[in-house]
Formats: sequence, structure tokens, C-alpha cells
Amino acid sequence: MTDGSGGTWPMIPAAVERTYGADDLGATGLFGGGFINFGYWQGIDLDRALTEEDRIASQRALYRHVLDGLAPGEGLRVLEVGCGLGAGGAVALAEYGFARVTGMDIHPEQLRRAERADAESSARRPGGLRFVRGAAEDMPFGDGEFDCLYSVEAAQHFRDLGAFAREAARVLRPGGRMIVATFLVPDADPVRARRPAELLHTFAEELDVPHTVPELTDALERAGLGEIRVDSIGESVWPGWDRWLDRTWAPGTWPHNFLLAYREGTLDYFTVSARRPEGGGTG
Repeated sequence: MTDGSGGTWPMIPAAVERTYGADDLGATGLFGGGFINFGYWQGIDLDRALTEEDRIASQRALYRHVLDGLAPGEGLRVLEVGCGLGAGGAVALAEYGFARVTGMDIHPEQLRRAERADAESSARRPGGLRFVRGAAEDMPFGDGEFDCLYSVEAAQHFRDLGAFAREAARVLRPGGRMIVATFLVPDADPVRARRPAELLHTFAEELDVPHTVPELTDALERAGLGEIRVDSIGESVWPGWDRWLDRTWAPGTWPHNFLLAYREGTLDYFTVSARRPEGGGTG
């Protein structure tokens, strides 16, 4: 693990520090396999009892769904923003032929866990997967250093989408592509944007931020990125996640409100992709 430029670190929000530090979210029974995401459950039978293998497969499938959209190819240099425990980066390296995958995260404890978990993969392909400490809003990389960039279920923690978009555009080479997978408020209705905090503790405690789709797409456009595309994948995420919750959370408890928020139109799960123009500058 390296620590970027050695400058002053942006402050880690208290809820993020606690959740991924002392509380070690990835070690809870909600996740597994070195992943921390709600999963992409398409093709998994939700009418039978779900297994831990199903849960891990759903999380790996979310990464594959995102990585499939990057037009993978040999020799590409790829950045994951908010890499967590590093399992997604290992999938990217092992299955997609990338030359190098860099996993960046703001939380030093997550990076230490990622390095321990990925020691075997690193031994097989030395230098193929590295972990670097950095913030989404202030990335410790050179201009045009990466061919592709992706982020899986991390952008809901970012405090400044404008800064993230500018940094993403900067570190991508001309023609480079990026994809973000996260849960967002579908529109800019201010009443709707307040609703997540009423339903979900993660928003009330400011672990998650109720970013909107227009907020993210506008930020990408202002940063000079083009070919912006938004796709809802909520129907492949929320019902499966809710069924998995049945194992540990009673009906009516707050985590089940993610599905309620989706059904009432408060939140959805999206992939948002964009490309840096060939030969063009960034905003």
C-alpha cells in the first residue's frame, strides 16, 4: 500500500470512519467474500432459501455487471475508487485481462485488510493489483494515468460529487471511460431528497448522502465528460437484498426500508457511465 502524494488528508466523515474502521462492516453477516455491496441478484432464485454462496455470487455479479461496461481489454490501466476490501479489484484483474488495477480508498484500515486478503493474488501477478490511499475528491495520481475508472457502491459516501467528477476526468486519458454504480435519489425533488433520512439510519447518521441522479450527471458534464448514460438496475438489486436481510433482520426493521424506498420512488440503484472526449480538455 502507498499513501499517494503525502499531502494533508481530507477528513474522513465520522460515520464513514466508524463503519469501516472499528465496526468493520465487511465482517458482518450481511456481506462476505471480501465484498461490501448489496449485490446483483439476476439469475439467483429468490423463492428458495438463500445461501452464503448466493450472497457472495451476487456481489461478484455486481462487479462483473460494471466491468462488462468498460469494454475490457489487455494492457489497460484501471482505477477503482472506493475499493474497500479489494475483492472487486481481484475480479477485475483475474477475469478481464487488465494490465494493472489500482484500488484506492480513503480508509487506511480498509486498505490494510485489502492487502492482507489479496496476498495470494498479488503473489500470482506481482504488481498487477496495488492499493493506494486517496480521496475521491483529491486523487493522488497524475493526469491521464488511467484508461478506465469504476466505482462500486461507494459514491453514496462522497461529500462532493463535483470534485469527484473533476478528478475522475483528470486522471482518465482522453477517450477513457468510467462507470459508477450506486444508489441515488432519481430526481431533484427536494422533498424526495429528504425522505431517505426518514426511512434509513445510514442517511440519518450521515453515512450515506442523498445524492440525486441530476446532481451526478450535471457534475460529470461540468467536468467535461461526455456520452453520459444512466441505467436503473434496481430490480436486480433491491428484491434480492431484501430477501437476504430476512436471515438476520425482522420484518419492519429499518434495513428493509431500502426496498420500500425503491418501491415508492425515493431511491433506486443505478449505473452511470461517461467518457472523456478524445483530444479534449476537462472542466
